[in-house]
Amino acid sequence: MTEPRDHPFVAAVKPLVDAMGGELMDPALAQPDDVVLAWEGQDLLAVRLPQLSDSLDHILAALERRYGVPLAQLDRKSKQDVVRILEARGAFSVRHGVETVAGALGVSRFTVYNYLNRDSNAPKGAGKGSQE
Repeated sequence: MTEPRDHPFVAAVKPLVDAMGGELMDPALAQPDDVVLAWEGQDLLAVRLPQLSDSLDHILAALERRYGVPLAQLDRKSKQDVVRILEARGAFSVRHGVETVAGALGVSRFTVYNYLNRDSNAPKGAGKGSQE
């Protein structure tokens, strides 16, 4: 049998697990909160998911890679886009999420709340090209 690390299923799920900030491990080492993945009826690997606060850090790091600069260096429109992305990903349901995002963007919590409120108060189609 192919070693688990060389198995095509492991290669297929590894980018997803890495993007989430998870950890791949031997299923024999799995703890109750880990997710055990099976292939053809046999446990092949386990995934340890990160804590929610760690997930937010991974999402912020991925956004920095996407934009190619520290988030604090983005212009206002790009920062607003980042806040929309983070809201869609549930970042503000994490305890201290607004504070963490504000720190990463180099803005105040008030500014993050303004970005969030701006989107929720804007009528459909508004916001494109409008001033803050």
